[in-house]
Amino acid sequence: MNLNKRKRPNDHFRMRYSEPDVSNYLSSKLISWLPTSPCEYIALFIGTDRSTGDALGPLAGSFLSKLNPKHMTVYGTLASPVHAVNLQEQMNTIFNTHQNPFIIAIDACLGKSSSIGQLIAGTGPVKPGAALNKPLPPIGNIHLTGVVNISGFMEYAVLQNTRLSLVYEMAEQIAITLHTIDRQLTYDQTPPAVVVTKCNQASV
Repeated sequence: MNLNKRKRPNDHFRMRYSEPDVSNYLSSKLISWLPTSPCEYIALFIGTDRSTGDALGPLAGSFLSKLNPKHMTVYGTLASPVHAVNLQEQMNTIFNTHQNPFIIAIDACLGKSSSIGQLIAGTGPVKPGAALNKPLPPIGNIHLTGVVNISGFMEYAVLQNTRLSLVYEMAEQIAITLHTIDRQLTYDQTPPAVVVTKCNQASV
């Protein structure tokens, strides 16, 4: 992952997709970064179905869409991917359509061989296309990325030759994680949503 901002303590978290309860750990960390004021939550899945490794985003977006989230709007699926060509157009749509949008950006990334299979949550934007040296704008209030393969050489070929089984299983965990978050959101006013913690629920 290629973020420019200096990291502060506890503003990122990583865990292998196959570890027990990974979705619960990831969702708890992401929820801790959500705003307390009402907003419209956007799950923005970045990538293309034309590359196996880069399909992590749209595949996870399709999985989440099938779970019918109540408080998140999904952008980026296999049928309608958000990629380098239409990214700015989709961002314009989001900001013109949604009131006070809070964007959770999801993207694939490349990393060390020991990091393959890790899901990385962080505060601030993700830089899509950084591994391929594409000049795309940073996106997201918080982000969730998945390390699908190794970086350092022939990135296009590496993405094309990424194992589909790995991408599929990582995408499932991302969708479950975001669905878990969605179930803890509630409408404080229409249409923005806020997080409902267990303590808040107990007092209702």
